[in-house]
Amino acid sequence: MGVMTPTQLKTFAAVVRHGSSKSAAEELGVSEAAVSNHISALRRELDDRLFHRSHDGLVFTPGGLRLATRSVEMLGLQEQTKAEVHAAADGQRLLRLAVSSLFAEYCAPGLIELFTTRAKDLRVEVSVHSPDRFGDLIANRVADLAMGPSIPALKRDARSIEFVRYQQVAAVSRSHPLAGKKLSAVQATQLQWLLGPSAIDPGGVAHETLQQLAIPEDQQLVFQSSEAALAEARSGGGVAFALLHRVSKDIKAGKLATVTLPCSASHGTWTVYSGLPHQITPAASELLRFVQTPRAVQATLAGSAAHLNRFKPSVHVTLWS
Repeated sequence: MGVMTPTQLKTFAAVVRHGSSKSAAEELGVSEAAVSNHISALRRELDDRLFHRSHDGLVFTPGGLRLATRSVEMLGLQEQTKAEVHAAADGQRLLRLAVSSLFAEYCAPGLIELFTTRAKDLRVEVSVHSPDRFGDLIANRVADLAMGPSIPALKRDARSIEFVRYQQVAAVSRSHPLAGKKLSAVQATQLQWLLGPSAIDPGGVAHETLQQLAIPEDQQLVFQSSEAALAEARSGGGVAFALLHRVSKDIKAGKLATVTLPCSASHGTWTVYSGLPHQITPAASELLRFVQTPRAVQATLAGSAAHLNRFKPSVHVTLWS
């Protein structure tokens, strides 16, 4: 009897993800023949066809569906083990956080800096993802915890703790003709919206606001960060979203103004998501307890002068084209 290899499982997972051997080969940087060989080896080893092609795409056998789930879990566990072994070799524990883009930009540095001062043997890795991937990342053990906006559907599928409530406002320069005014729905669709990556985060206030107002895509300009979008708004370029507690001083100083929007989306809640109790590592349990303390809430709101590269994050932010 043969042995299923990580390469075979990675290949099968790519085929499942794309629904195409050609696309899987492109992702993995191999030939279609190599993909076919790995799939054939799995079929022989498991004595199962796994899937067949139809005019609607790939149709999986019950065994193929089970392998699809197991392969992702096994690959995730393999990556987790490798990371933990490397961390252990350095005499450190490892905590892997998946966070939304807005949380990464404004909240993660301060929170993580304060948390790691309590545990010198802990290394924290931060990666940025769309919140709709949080459930899979935790289930497949790619991340120990996820932090971002409160999403009802995700809260039903994962353990969650809401720990900070925030308000997001629409900000413009003080000289903008609509500064301090209430917009109509028509006016909102005619404005130039200056956006950070969080505008595409499902469950985020910015994303919900854009949907409620039906802002046309040609009126949306996406920057590498929310802070870059806000800087453009300060110069009079348009309207940007901002966390109220971060811009309140600029508003009082007359450097920025707000506009009132004709929609209900304005408040959000930062939430931490975790897996089942037996999946939670000791380091993750420590952070779950810590985020509920007053000091953690203060650090989350205040941010930090710390740089994220201190925590060696792997950042993957998808922007609109």
